[in-house]
Amino acid sequence: MLGSFMGNSHFEDKFKELPGSKSTKTFFSLGFDAASLHALVVEVCAAPQLREVFNRTVTFLKPSILEKARYHAFVTLMIKRNLAKFNETMGFQISHSNKQKVKPFFRPKNDDNDGTINGSVKGIELSPPDVAGYDSWLVKHPSALNSFDSIMKEAKGKKVVVFLDYDGTLSPIVEDPNKAFMSAEMRAAVREVAKYFPTSIISGRSRDKVKQFVQLSNVYYAGSHGMDIMAPPRAVTSCDKKGNEGAFQPAKLFLPAIQEISVVLVDKIRGIQGARIEDNRFCISVHYRQVPPEDHEILKEKVKSLVENRPEFRLTEGKMVLEVRPSIDWNKGDALNYLLDTLGFSNAKDVLPLYIGDDRTDEDAFKVIAARREGFPIIVSSTPKDTIAWYSLRDPPEVLAFLLRLAKWRKSEIPFFK
Repeated sequence: MLGSFMGNSHFEDKFKELPGSKSTKTFFSLGFDAASLHALVVEVCAAPQLREVFNRTVTFLKPSILEKARYHAFVTLMIKRNLAKFNETMGFQISHSNKQKVKPFFRPKNDDNDGTINGSVKGIELSPPDVAGYDSWLVKHPSALNSFDSIMKEAKGKKVVVFLDYDGTLSPIVEDPNKAFMSAEMRAAVREVAKYFPTSIISGRSRDKVKQFVQLSNVYYAGSHGMDIMAPPRAVTSCDKKGNEGAFQPAKLFLPAIQEISVVLVDKIRGIQGARIEDNRFCISVHYRQVPPEDHEILKEKVKSLVENRPEFRLTEGKMVLEVRPSIDWNKGDALNYLLDTLGFSNAKDVLPLYIGDDRTDEDAFKVIAARREGFPIIVSSTPKDTIAWYSLRDPPEVLAFLLRLAKWRKSEIPFFK
């Protein structure tokens, strides 16, 4: 790719005109590619503010992966905003009768037959970037697919531990929560990842329900936002009364009260059309995706009035769902720490937790990884949102592409012995 650009004399002439070109050797030593050469031309032609970013980047002795990823995302944004002037300066002609289709510069290159094509999955079109403000948001939360090679450089020689949310991450968000099925391709990808990395699924669903959806025996399951954790048979440390291997339930004493409030809640919202209650054992979920918009606030007030007089419970909100949870200091971040400890990684300095999730409750896990300053918190979102996550994926198809690449990368790292 680089050779094709540098073989263009017109491009070479423009490149020589760049201020600070003496820094280009440093620039390439940092791992930037031909796409970033485009960014440099844009910096001169149409985006002077890039000069400061570029100079700051090349002076880093060891810029972090995130710093480089954010830089790439920023110059991608500037290229899109100044594409017309870029083409005019470079001498490219664009027909006014036919709009030019521009491919993103930073999609991951993948020529091998691993089920992905440039970061997308065969037969699946990844969502187009058509949401206002999303490209700007990507500057702060770069694509984990586009940053994959850099992330894996950081992970090389270290112990990667994988954590995954379920709804909106491994499966699409659907109208009926009982039909949030993951695809066979996603199941195969998670199974493959779990062959090479300790893998846990941390969901707001009951652990029995999420296990029914996932149908894999080589992963950990943490249900009820981490208040009900089960380890695979090979890592048995304890059993609950039902004989469930590796069960850990910090909110077990709340079960009678949870069952009681569930009955009251059913009666409380009975008259609201489309409201659905889901018993997730250690938390009660009230789904209102099918509730008429004019009744949303009525539903919220009814649930809130029920909980506010019961100090043993608290109310949280997710994507079109209200959740009544025990008032204990335990969340998905605590579940992540518990699982790392169970796996023997709590004090290890060479462990990189990787967490992929899409909802507000996943922010607790992102916060834990951010505090460690080691690992990769990845938000799944097709719209800009406030998040502690460092990286992003657009939707479940991009999660699938990322997991496929992760498994393939690990497989390529394993020495082959005859």
